[in-house]
Amino acid sequence: MRIAESELIINADGSVFHLHMKPCQLADTVIVVGDPERVAVFASLFRDIEHRGSHREFAFVTGTYKGRRMTVLSTGIGTDNIDIVMNELEALANLDFVTREFRPERRKLTVVRAGTCGAIQPDVPTGSLILSHYSIGFDGLMNWYADREKILDLDMEKAFVEHMNWLPALPRPCIVRNSEKLIKLFSPGTVSAITVSAPGFYGPQGRVIRQGLAMPDMLDRVESFRYAGMKICNIEMEGSALAGLAAHFGHDAITICVALANRYHRKADVVESEAVAGLVKFTLDRLAEMR
Repeated sequence: MRIAESELIINADGSVFHLHMKPCQLADTVIVVGDPERVAVFASLFRDIEHRGSHREFAFVTGTYKGRRMTVLSTGIGTDNIDIVMNELEALANLDFVTREFRPERRKLTVVRAGTCGAIQPDVPTGSLILSHYSIGFDGLMNWYADREKILDLDMEKAFVEHMNWLPALPRPCIVRNSEKLIKLFSPGTVSAITVSAPGFYGPQGRVIRQGLAMPDMLDRVESFRYAGMKICNIEMEGSALAGLAAHFGHDAITICVALANRYHRKADVVESEAVAGLVKFTLDRLAEMR
């Protein structure tokens, strides 16, 4: 099937529309971060830099770390941006930009989100590295795609909706399991978690600055949810879309975040630059070990 020009725009220089990246510039191992400035933190540890580029909030560097070729790409904030990033990464990996048809032999990507989050459990201190075994999307993005039942954990979804007394006016939560291969790779030294991906930083994460909340006890209900021996340990803003679209496209994906705050204890007492530096080194070293 040929992808029409209106459905996937390819720039005059042969790069994909939003990311401004060409297929030859994409490595099989991709690290995604929210902040464009964080790309430089990763790149500072690369031995060789092959490609650089930026457009809007999307900045990328492709280089080598301990012999492994990797691309680091910023996404900006939110699952809506992940929708752009994952679809364009899939095109870069598997679409022939000349014929605009997908190649018969698929290229499989490893995509790791290295980000920041807020912990919500009393026993998860700030500075912890939290690994998302499951991601719960509060945004409803995956409901726009066909075959949601093939990639989502519907039993956990049902249990979560009932536990939360979920409001019908809100998007139905989507719960997806992250890559088993990457869970195994990153588990040592991390906190195993169910993670919420929220469509905002304030109200959707239970913060009140001025306007009250539709679910005033949301954070308490999230903290008390248990399923199959696991609990929700943190809230961030991108992981569910990453895991869901990767599952649809046949890529491996996972989210690992460092906790900059603990919502249960109402503390934010870590130095972000130091915490992120530790996350960067941890992520690169684990990916360098991947087979």
